[in-house]
Amino acid sequence: MFMIKNVSKYLFGDASKEVITEIPQGQLYLVRPLSPKGYSELIYKDAVASIRRTGQEFQYQLVVQRAYEEGEEELAEDDEDQGGDSLDKDEKTFLLDQSLHFRSEKRSGGETILAWRDLSGDPGDLYEFVCDSSVQQDKIQTFLLAAIDCQYERKHRESAQKATDSELRDFYFDHEDAIPAASSVSSPKDTMPTSKETAERMAKDVKSPKKAIEPKATDIASVATRAPVAKTAPSAGEVLTKQKAELHLFDFTSGTFMLQDSSVDAVVTDLGKWRYWLQITSSDGREWLGQEIVADINPVFNFEYLSAIFNHYTDDGSAYSWLLRFHDQATLENFQEGIMQALWEQLNEMKWSKVKENDREYVFEAFNELTMNDAPEELEEVEEEEEEDEDTDGGQRTEHYDSDESDDDVDLDNKDGNVNSQLAVGTKHDRSFVIRGSKIGVFKHLPNRHLEFTTNISKVETPKGKLFRPNKVMLHSEDQNMVLQDDSNPNALYRMDLEYGKIIDEWKVHDDIPVTNFVPETKFAQQTSAQPFIGHSKNALFRIDPRVAGNKLVESQLKQYMSQNDFSAAATTEKGHVAVASNKGDVRLFDRLGVNAKTHIPALGESIIGLDVSADGRWLLATCRTYLLLIDTLQKDGRYEGKLGFERSFAKDSKPQPRRLALTPSHVAQFQHETGAPLSFTTAKFDASPGNPETSIITSTGPFLVTWSLKKVIAGNKDPYHIKRYAAQVMADNFEFGSDKNVILALPNEVDMVSRKTFKKPTRESIAGPAVRLSTGALATPRRSGRQSHLREEIVNSPY
Repeated sequence: MFMIKNVSKYLFGDASKEVITEIPQGQLYLVRPLSPKGYSELIYKDAVASIRRTGQEFQYQLVVQRAYEEGEEELAEDDEDQGGDSLDKDEKTFLLDQSLHFRSEKRSGGETILAWRDLSGDPGDLYEFVCDSSVQQDKIQTFLLAAIDCQYERKHRESAQKATDSELRDFYFDHEDAIPAASSVSSPKDTMPTSKETAERMAKDVKSPKKAIEPKATDIASVATRAPVAKTAPSAGEVLTKQKAELHLFDFTSGTFMLQDSSVDAVVTDLGKWRYWLQITSSDGREWLGQEIVADINPVFNFEYLSAIFNHYTDDGSAYSWLLRFHDQATLENFQEGIMQALWEQLNEMKWSKVKENDREYVFEAFNELTMNDAPEELEEVEEEEEEDEDTDGGQRTEHYDSDESDDDVDLDNKDGNVNSQLAVGTKHDRSFVIRGSKIGVFKHLPNRHLEFTTNISKVETPKGKLFRPNKVMLHSEDQNMVLQDDSNPNALYRMDLEYGKIIDEWKVHDDIPVTNFVPETKFAQQTSAQPFIGHSKNALFRIDPRVAGNKLVESQLKQYMSQNDFSAAATTEKGHVAVASNKGDVRLFDRLGVNAKTHIPALGESIIGLDVSADGRWLLATCRTYLLLIDTLQKDGRYEGKLGFERSFAKDSKPQPRRLALTPSHVAQFQHETGAPLSFTTAKFDASPGNPETSIITSTGPFLVTWSLKKVIAGNKDPYHIKRYAAQVMADNFEFGSDKNVILALPNEVDMVSRKTFKKPTRESIAGPAVRLSTGALATPRRSGRQSHLREEIVNSPY
């Protein structure tokens, strides 16, 4: 069991909250292994378990509430009107006291059981809460540790922060007989076991599993994840921090962190030449771990549990997830300071001592597990459960695309040496465009998440007949045009008329300023006939207007920097405010072009490879290789309270609040354990729908699609993301325009539209598979005859 000393800081973090922690889904049973009343009774088929404060200090309750399915609540209200005791039927409460002997057990089938004595029943009677398989282990561990702290405080009438390990151990009851298995019996008279059956169950369920709970060391060694052979530092250097801690290793088999050593030294060393090393050594001299400190270690610092979790990669590509638990907050802060200094200096090749104090705090905040409790009212009104899919289209579809070409023009051969590389999702005519080498495939969006391959633009070539592979594309002017770039000619862009499938214009942007990237002039400009759009180079930001004579760069709206800013990505709001990010990891916010930025957001370290912004400009979404960054640009106090960072500069002692969206280190380790490849996110996107607030985020890494609920992220939910695995790498992805219900994605040789409701919580099972595999026989390329597959989630195999 993954033990952390106590969670008192968590318990008293916000005394105004009645509910301290909860397990959102499970079943409640009453088990009577020795009683003639019946072996097991199902109390609540669907239930929520929580730990709550009472009106008295140091007194807490364990509460199990029935969770209603659709329609059940109305029936229960009818019963209540007829005099039924609704509270007793729908909620059971227990004072968290040592006499409950509250404990847990993880069964061989994977489910976790919480059990406690029924003090009003017969000897041996137990309540058992069977946690749903979707509930993550860290949430269960939080619940268990909170229960222990509550019992300690009731007994000693003082905060559990003052408790010693030995004092807390008085409230562990894992040494008792195994928890008897409950069965789904709703009424004891239905299947009451005979005395012989009861004896057999007791022998099997109560006595035998003790070995499973307290396995021998040889048993553990045969199944548990073993620590790899540790490296030692290649050279000596300056010690940045050295701290004492407990060491835990994530076990892939059980899905929990297992204690490896109760006392280790964690040392961060500067090796020189911007190289840094982490060495973990036991007090008896055993080397547990040695690795270079790079962005892939993906550190997370949790001050509730005084812990730091990070990843470790061996030379053969294997990934492991480690946890260090420190004795107090000061020790954790010192370790965090050393790790962050090493990461920062390694990524930026700049001394941490030169970073401003405010910028340091910004970096620390982003790597802590924060809670953002300022969700906008619009998001509070968003339904968490998605609506059922409509059977009808819901709107008039229009067509402006030529589909008269013969099928002979469609090359279905999969041996052209190219793969799908980019995806452009239409905002006007329900089309998606997939770039594959020098070809473009056009796909029509049909009802019920179907895609239909409609046509193929077989040759992308300049007006002079030069064939090229677009390295960047953007839909333009009501989706009638596409702007393309040839990386061998960075000072020019091309306009393709999508009705004819042909490039008809070459736009020279500037003689000396190359175009690194280009984006719409405003968030939804692609839906209009607007011609200008925004471009940037590594060092300049400017407007491009195809209507002007000669070079298309508008000189009066050019902002060029003398220093090397290395701009890498940009995005615009509905009002036309502009955000520009760089490979250095910083972001600049502009209210208009041709002037200095209103706000400069410091870098966390990694390069920013993609950028998106909410339509209203409040939320900024930056993509780095190993994490996303969500930044709230709203000013909460000071002279410009209520203004966005695009409109007014933040005060010198204030910075936008960052939220680092990262997969948990244990999930990262499992991803790499399955794929053998490190994290590498594609550009993350908000869902886009004019007039509606953004609700979700989509990105991918390797064969995994990953989606975050924006509402859950802002609320500080610990499990805000879901995943969907494919058998091949996801090359590009985005939401279907207008909602977050469907995701369109391009695999190397296929294109798919999938419901976001099919995504799953990341567990060992959903990470390991089964992956969505694409059949080369049953899912052949649909032709333009209009016939379509009747599969629920159609995957279009279209190498053109």
